[in-house]
Amino acid sequence: MSDQSFPITPGGLTRLRASLKRIKQVDRPQNVKDIEEALEHGDLKENAEYHAAKEAQAKIDARSKYLEHRIAKAVVIDPTKINSDTIAFGATVSLCDNDTDKHETYILVGEDETEVSDGKISISAPLARALLGKEEGDEVIVSLPRGQRDLEILKIEYKPIL
Repeated sequence: MSDQSFPITPGGLTRLRASLKRIKQVDRPQNVKDIEEALEHGDLKENAEYHAAKEAQAKIDARSKYLEHRIAKAVVIDPTKINSDTIAFGATVSLCDNDTDKHETYILVGEDETEVSDGKISISAPLARALLGKEEGDEVIVSLPRGQRDLEILKIEYKPIL
């Protein structure tokens, strides 16, 4: 894994820690029980439960290592402490699509916090990268996989991210 640090909001770090805690206290112990149970069934060669439990163990261990790495390399940025007129990590940005007159709001968060259905987009997403450094009133033309979009920045806020 990389030695690179990762921006994350305080809430995002809390969720990563909770996920790791669940893996260590719930998922992993249950997996150990599943493996022990499967071993009691005998012949490992044709023991589907054993193979499934071992596969689950590998996934649990990989996820645990990933979370430990991300937590160790996290750089916590609290949007409520940012006072800026330009768009940066943690910004809540209200936009107007100039072609459709549709209004949208996005929150620029870390990769592990991305939840598009909640309007949370990764700071490394093409739209977020196009918005970085822009101010209210700026027009941004961004090329996305589904086509080019002409957007106007209506409002930039730095507030708590739930």
